[in-house]
Amino acid sequence: MIQRADYIVPHFNNQLRLDKPPLAYWAQVASYRIFGESDFGARFPSAIAAALTALVIVVWGYRIGAAAVGWWAAIIFTLSLQTFVHAKAAVADMWLVLFMTLASWVGYELIQRPTSNAQRPIFNSQWRLWWAFYLSLALGFLAKGPIAWIPLLTILTTIVLARDWQLARHFKFLRGILLMIAVVALWGIPALIQTHGQFFAIGIGRHVIGRSLATMEGHGASSFGLYLLLLPFYFVTIFVSFFPWSIKLPWLIRQLRRQKKAGISNPGYKENEIDNYLLTGIAVIFVIFTLVSTKLPHYTLPAFPLLALLLARHWQGAGSATNHHSSFRTIATSAACVFIAIALVVPPFVARFFPAYQLFRESRTYLHTNTQFASVEFEEPSVVWYFRSRVQGFLTRLNKKNAAEFMSKSGPRCVIVPTSAAGTLFADPPRDWKIFSTHGFNVAKGKFVDLTLVLKPE
Repeated sequence: MIQRADYIVPHFNNQLRLDKPPLAYWAQVASYRIFGESDFGARFPSAIAAALTALVIVVWGYRIGAAAVGWWAAIIFTLSLQTFVHAKAAVADMWLVLFMTLASWVGYELIQRPTSNAQRPIFNSQWRLWWAFYLSLALGFLAKGPIAWIPLLTILTTIVLARDWQLARHFKFLRGILLMIAVVALWGIPALIQTHGQFFAIGIGRHVIGRSLATMEGHGASSFGLYLLLLPFYFVTIFVSFFPWSIKLPWLIRQLRRQKKAGISNPGYKENEIDNYLLTGIAVIFVIFTLVSTKLPHYTLPAFPLLALLLARHWQGAGSATNHHSSFRTIATSAACVFIAIALVVPPFVARFFPAYQLFRESRTYLHTNTQFASVEFEEPSVVWYFRSRVQGFLTRLNKKNAAEFMSKSGPRCVIVPTSAAGTLFADPPRDWKIFSTHGFNVAKGKFVDLTLVLKPE
């Protein structure tokens, strides 16, 4: 975006990047302006989005319980494994989580009927809530597409289950949806014009509808039978993704069952209404992604703020037993220490197993701005990221047949090839050529690879 001065249509390696809308890229551009084009600059916006999500959780927790509920929920969300991973990843997921959480909270505020003074007004008037709700949905779309509109489905489900059709008036759905679409259209129409409709065909057609109906990139079921077997996928992976707090989920389920019985005996029981809203939001997310064919553990991450609030309310509410507070402090402190240790120790250690980084580190002193670089059977984005920090050109994808021809052309060049093919393709390289080999783990493919970089200096 910076090099092309095009902030409407994302590109990667000089090719259209139509997988996601641009909000996360805009945030990274702003970060690059401040911190420079570095790993930190790319990751920092995700950390900011995670921190803002935690802040929303704190305020929402105060609204539905007490200040302690908000803080406990924010700590639970922040110190869950999936948040730890994605809050420092250069991806769009945390921005999606932020705006979905904000929309869910504002939707809760809108759906509430006038209550006692215990519900302190946080907005001066209902129209501000209305604007905040639909603008959050629009910004969520700009982060990762129409999946950000799940809170709208949560609201509709809540209204249907409550059979209180008067609540729909609070949302003015027709006007709100038109506002939401209008905000998205400020970017979407120019993007569709520039790409001649490809952004819709690929971004919605392939990456939304396609992922829903078929497995993409090997993530999910390749047959109907395997699809059925994977239906419980997220109900199993939640115990890893939500770790260490997932150890309290069986206890939470028992608490909810007890409260449901109390709600049956007392239909006006306010605590049940709050739990029902949080449970509805969680259930809608899990059901949607359970039905989607493509599956990845982090898809249910937008449910974590709601799950954290639900767990915090009941855990903190059991405060008469001192051991509940003590166990919370123990788990939170242990998780924080472990995650900080992992963040400080693990990345430098595992970096040596990342082949693109290793080849770049060994060859960077020989790279120049006019060096042309290519690869054979290794097309990971990390290759582009590291090498383009030194060269101006773009990665050329080759096959084994034209690798030698590429290197025979004039000017400085380098090519990454499988080590098993390097000896055949470049059996007798000139003396001034440099050869670098590495053995590493290809995270994207989930397998170890042996690669060799052949470099012709300037």
